[in-house]
Amino acid sequence: QVQLVESGGGLVQPGGSLRLSCAASGNIFSISAMGWYRQTPGNQREVVALIDSNGRVDYTDSVKGRFTISRGNDKNTVNLQMNNLKPEDTAVYYCNALLARQYGEWPRDYWGQGTQVTVSS
Repeated sequence: QVQLVESGGGLVQPGGSLRLSCAASGNIFSISAMGWYRQTPGNQREVVALIDSNGRVDYTDSVKGRFTISRGNDKNTVNLQMNNLKPEDTAVYYCNALLARQYGEWPRDYWGQGTQVTVSS
C-alpha cells in the first residue's frame, strides 16, 4: 500500500502565501519524481510543478516566479511554497508521485486526496 497525504490548503487573500506539503508512505522502493497538479470544476487536471530525483524542477508558466517546489530531506515528501497568490490559483491541489514499490517494478503514478486552495478577498 502507498499513501500520499497532503496538508496546508485553505483560504487566503490575493497576494498572500500558502505552503502545501505531501508525505508519501508505505511500500516504496524508489521515487522517480513528485509534483503538484490542480483542478477546477469542469476542467482537466493540470500540472503546476514537478521535481525529479535529481532535483530538476519545472513549472507551468502561470506560476513561475511565484511558486517553489522542493523535496524534503527524507525524499519522500514534497512541498509547494505559493507566494503572491491570485484568484485564478483557486483550485483543488493534488500531490503526485511517480514511484516503484519494489525492485524491477515499472514506476507508476500515485495521487493524494487533494486539498482545497481558495484565493479570495
